Amino acid sequence: RYLPVITTLHGTDITLVGRDRSYLPITRFGIAQSDGVTAVSHYLRRTTCETFGICEIQVIPNFINGEEYARRPRPELRERFAPSGEKVLVHISNFRPIKRAPDCVEIFARVLERVPACLLMIGDGPDRARVEWLVERYGLTGRVHCVGKQPNIVDFLSIADLLLLPSEMEAFGLAALEAMACEVPVIASRTGGVPEVVEDGVTGFLLPCGDLAAMAEAAIRLLQDDALRREMGRRARERALAQFSSERIIPMYEAYYREVLARTSEARR
Repeated sequence: RYLPVITTLHGTDITLVGRDRSYLPITRFGIAQSDGVTAVSHYLRRTTCETFGICEIQVIPNFINGEEYARRPRPELRERFAPSGEKVLVHISNFRPIKRAPDCVEIFARVLERVPACLLMIGDGPDRARVEWLVERYGLTGRVHCVGKQPNIVDFLSIADLLLLPSEMEAFGLAALEAMACEVPVIASRTGGVPEVVEDGVTGFLLPCGDLAAMAEAAIRLLQDDALRREMGRRARERALAQFSSERIIPMYEAYYREVLARTSEARR
């Protein structure tokens, strides 16, 4: 009995080949031999088509469980990091260089000049040491907290006032989607698939990658305007549930899997 193979592209394949072209033949072979291919964003589909010459790809975005990813009261956690009512900025990543985690410290240092705040750096990886070095260099110990990997991200998003996502590249931007579901506006680089998730000026602000001054200004604007921040948070959750809920996306996967099964069965008759 023939078992069809469906490959889902999340972006690592593209960045891997971008770093080392020797991976291109084997990666192309794996994709080409699949009976069906999906990608999590239109950006990733276009890039895969350009890189590998394979363009028959179904775009099915990432999704969230709206019941699990929802803002809920966590007063004890907020008291732990912001005992005097400081605003809470959050960054979530694997701290690889492409995520530009040190930029968050640079942005936060600018924000802190005008807004009482703290920054929670969630995750771990190669750039954590540089992040911690910058925290010491700017005298931000006690204001920036590197809390490592956390099993309950929703707890931290529930106390966040905004998410910083200054990545050089994101095939989709899952951290942004998770934040939006928890009513957290996003300050992000206008790169990759992020504009397909974050609606600029509606659910957050998109700015050129590396423009730390502009990102800081956008953050300050949101943190100083509670009404605007709450409205963006409301719209963020609304968009997350309307466009990326598991109830909407899982049936898209199921329909595509049925289509591939039918196509491969017909081809082998």
